[in-house]
Amino acid sequence: MKNTLYKLGKRVASKPKRVLFTFIATIVVLTSVAGAVGAGFTTEVRLGNTDSQKASDLLVSQFPAASGDSATVVFHSESSQGLLSTQASQALESSISEIKGQVDVESITPIQYSADNKTGFVNVQYSDLAANLSAEHLSRLETAVEDLDKSAIEASMRGPVVDRWRDRMPPVGEFIGIFAAIILVTLLFRSFFATLVTIGAALLGLVLGNTVLAVISGFIDIPSVAPTIAIMLGLGAGIDYALFLVARYRARLRAGDDPVTAAANANSTTGTSVVTAGAVVVVSILGLYVTGIDVIGRMGLAAAIVVTISALTAVVLVPALLKMAGRKVLPRKERKALSTITEEPSSEGRRARKIATVMANKPWTSTIAATLALLFLAAPATSLNLGQPDDSNRPAGDTMRVAYERLSDGFGPGFNGPLVIAVDLKEDSDKQATLASLSTELSNAEGVKSVAPALLNSAEDTAVISVIPTTAPQDSKTSDLVKQLREEVIPAGLEGTGAKAYVGGQTATFDDLATKVQDSLLLLVLVVVGLSLLLLTYFFRSITLPLASAFMNLLSIGAAYGVVTLAFQTELGTQILGVDQQPIVSFVPMLMFAILFGLSMDYNVFLISAVREAKERGDTARQALISGIGRTASLISTAGAIMALVFLGFMMTDETEVKMIGLGLAVAVIVDVTLVRLVLAPGLLSLLGDKAWWIPSWLNKALGKEVKIDH
Repeated sequence: MKNTLYKLGKRVASKPKRVLFTFIATIVVLTSVAGAVGAGFTTEVRLGNTDSQKASDLLVSQFPAASGDSATVVFHSESSQGLLSTQASQALESSISEIKGQVDVESITPIQYSADNKTGFVNVQYSDLAANLSAEHLSRLETAVEDLDKSAIEASMRGPVVDRWRDRMPPVGEFIGIFAAIILVTLLFRSFFATLVTIGAALLGLVLGNTVLAVISGFIDIPSVAPTIAIMLGLGAGIDYALFLVARYRARLRAGDDPVTAAANANSTTGTSVVTAGAVVVVSILGLYVTGIDVIGRMGLAAAIVVTISALTAVVLVPALLKMAGRKVLPRKERKALSTITEEPSSEGRRARKIATVMANKPWTSTIAATLALLFLAAPATSLNLGQPDDSNRPAGDTMRVAYERLSDGFGPGFNGPLVIAVDLKEDSDKQATLASLSTELSNAEGVKSVAPALLNSAEDTAVISVIPTTAPQDSKTSDLVKQLREEVIPAGLEGTGAKAYVGGQTATFDDLATKVQDSLLLLVLVVVGLSLLLLTYFFRSITLPLASAFMNLLSIGAAYGVVTLAFQTELGTQILGVDQQPIVSFVPMLMFAILFGLSMDYNVFLISAVREAKERGDTARQALISGIGRTASLISTAGAIMALVFLGFMMTDETEVKMIGLGLAVAVIVDVTLVRLVLAPGLLSLLGDKAWWIPSWLNKALGKEVKIDH
């Protein structure tokens, strides 16, 4: 690999302008392709052989009129007559009439009023799923109700169509993260051109990665939240990879290489580690597919695509940009020197060496203290509650939150999360009697507030019944109700008939998702950890080091879980963040684990490779450890700080799951580059000593030629 990357680096550095032009042209072409194939992202959640998926599939195939997505338009007036005054009634009739005539509107329910007549709503049923509609559908809906305020009527809306096409917050967090990265890289390198190459290459790689993702989304359903997660990860990883290559290029210039040779040497050494680190991240993320949860697997696929492109961009584009920058990547005072400096300044990593020395001198104390500190941070995760936050957790003033609160106040909290009972009547001889029996059982069930009359399709072989719970969608009692309906109520209502019924709807779907996540999380952990151990055993030629790395990674991830739980599920945490208490989005822990295990291995590869290099020069195990930590401290710290700030920037979004992932990833990275690298790693590796590098001779021979990863 080193020889291949050397040749690649030399070739692209010899023709840098052509490489840059080709790169930009590729982005332009792929953008056109994405437009031609109809690239787009979906909000649909498919969960395989689950009750909610069976309900959805039955309605799609047999009851198209009920299978499309909807929007609920909510009206509210504080006048004495509420919505029943003459002026209000006329204004509402005009707006509803306009909605009925809009494109792709299948039907609209009669307006229903609350007991005090101050709140009312209509359900607008579309003929297709929200992902297949467009922003114009929502715009037309908003236009139809915009004049209601003249009659002192407040209009708000919620539902899949609104959620899919409403305006999102501008990407302020991303820009803040990039700005912070520019400052940190400039402080590290003290060169504008080094910063330009680092940030520029990362951004171009991110653009290319997301363009490729857009093209793929024209053929494969990619979840709508996936691009945001991919951008978060791709931006952080892309800057890291470029940062490492630029640092190595500067070292080669100081050693006397000309720019082309320096670029080629950087690519053959650090480029190898970049490809290795990227491969570890990609393997970890793609491990999400072993869960069998399609929507989560495709989130991982999206992130893996962008990380892959970021790593490839680093070894293809960065050498070309470095040749264009030449010696300008060095601080101004060094540019005129030809080869007077052979390594980084002696002050490099001095503070980190001092800390590592102290920790290595008392290995048991530092190892136990760091482990206990990380376990303390992880402790809140023992009460982690998986679920799906509802619209009550959205920012104050958000139209979906306003609609949620108006409906909850006027009709009860369960009104915002109806359960959809899809009934298959093909094998039933007395359809009306069956539906009557089922409706009676549903109405008498504990936790059910109301049951709507059954609606039959035109063939009268499929029916849909809407059930309103007494509790809110994210309430654990609602999940208990879903389980009760499936295991007791529906079987009792259909006993002796040939009918089948499934509990679906958004609330039941997210409940099924949480269940599948809980059932498959252990499998994911075993697969990701197992694959990582195999890779590290191959690269490090050690059995002990991979186990130690996995131990440190798991502690970092546990700490991230604990902080996320504390932040979103306790009163103290929510007050600090300014959010409402809510369950952790069911797929967040799984996604965090796959991403973080891969990212942590990046820094393990970087640190342990430096330790091994020092050891091969003749240093003792302790000397090599301290030397490796000192040599890598500034780069790892800067890279970690950049990645953490990028992740924290994504907390400024109004998407709850992105907030949770951003906070969790940032915490894990901060813990990893501080407590783990400077306290736990020196202590633990000092305890292991030379045993850290032990591997049976037969296994070492079986693994073949050793791969040297030089930074």
